[in-house]
Amino acid sequence: MARMQELYKEKIVSALMEKYNYRNVFQVPRLLKVVVSVATDEVKDNSKVITFISGDIAKITGQQPVVCKAKKSVANFKIRQGMNIGVKVTLRRDKMYEFLDRLFNFALPRVRDFRGINPKSFDGRGNYNLGIKEQLIFPEIDYDKIDKIRGMDVCVVTTAKTDDEARSLLEMCGAPFKK
Repeated sequence: MARMQELYKEKIVSALMEKYNYRNVFQVPRLLKVVVSVATDEVKDNSKVITFISGDIAKITGQQPVVCKAKKSVANFKIRQGMNIGVKVTLRRDKMYEFLDRLFNFALPRVRDFRGINPKSFDGRGNYNLGIKEQLIFPEIDYDKIDKIRGMDVCVVTTAKTDDEARSLLEMCGAPFKK
């Protein structure tokens, strides 16, 4: 069992129950899943790009990604319906906690001039979205073996009803928010 999951079960639940005056343990917000996705426009020129992206995401998350296809054709972007345009991974349970632990404690502090993540990136329903500009901040990625620096989106889905509850949950999980 992951260290963060043990911490959640012991300390975070009791702290959130006390802070928000919950009467039942099942009212306490919890993490449902983490979705890591990468989309690119380079696929129209080189179809092997998806293979490189999939390899990087698999190393970072420890899980094989799913290829995403375009839903509509867009002439301005030279994209046809059904064309591969990116990859995504949905992490749950132990892999989710391990990924968040590595993200908060190892990867994000490696960002140059890092002062914390934006506390306003909540969607109004208790979910948090984070954009990462380069995959090199993860220790699993070797700089010499990548073909190009790419960014990724990380979406943390919670059961929280409000952004304040979700912010408290993520802070207790170790998220380094800006002060």
